[in-house]
Formats: sequence, C-alpha cells, structure tokens
Amino acid sequence: MSFSTLYTSKFKLRNRDHFAAIVRIALADGNISDEEQAFINRTAINLEIEDAEVASIIENINDYPINPPSTKQIRLERLYDLARMVFADHIADEAEKQLMHRLVIGLGFESSQAEAITQKSFEEILKGCDEDEFIAAF
Repeated sequence: MSFSTLYTSKFKLRNRDHFAAIVRIALADGNISDEEQAFINRTAINLEIEDAEVASIIENINDYPINPPSTKQIRLERLYDLARMVFADHIADEAEKQLMHRLVIGLGFESSQAEAITQKSFEEILKGCDEDEFIAAF
C-alpha cells in the first residue's frame, strides 16, 4: 500500500467516524428532522461521504465508534460541528444534550471539564458564532 493510499484511507476513516458522531446526535431523540437531514446532507458532501455510506451509517449507527482527534484544533472543529447539529432543528432536547456531553468526553476533553465545555459550546452556537469565533472562544 502506498503512502498516499494509506493517508487517504485514514483521512476517510476519520471523516466517516466524525460524520457518524454527527448522525448519532441527530438520532438521539429517535428521529431525524428535516433541518437535521439537511445538515447531514451538507456535512456528507463536505466530508466526502457517499450516499450509500450515509444510509448505512444512519441504519447501523452503533457500528461506528467515537475516535478522538489527536489535536486540540481538530477537537474544537469537531465540537463545533456536533454543537451545530444539536441546534440544527432549533431544539436541544435532553437526549441530545446528554449525548453531546458523552461525545465531548469521547472527543478527548477531560471528563471533569465536559459539562462546562458542553455548555459553552451551546452558548457559542446560540450566539451565532462561525467556526473561527467558536474555536477562539475556547
């Protein structure tokens, strides 16, 4: 296997796992709203996830583990995407909030700080921050 093939496959795997975490939040309340589906569709395009794989991930969400990113920057980028998904349908229900808390820990943040990070991420999204502003807030 060439180096470029290895890099590409690992990159795609990370994107797929991140996408699965986003889908996991959308499914936390038992259904995917139209707004959440639109966000999922946009994210799939951005992460180069094909339609068949999107359907497979939605159907088999428990088959996709949460893999923590290796850098703080990537953790915060993923946190931004996850927090946006929580509010994609303009409703942050308890199931989504609890799952977000677990995903924050899964992303590699300290469990003792997970509640504060979760709350701050919600506050920044509700302020309408873009990704750069969101990351700078942390």
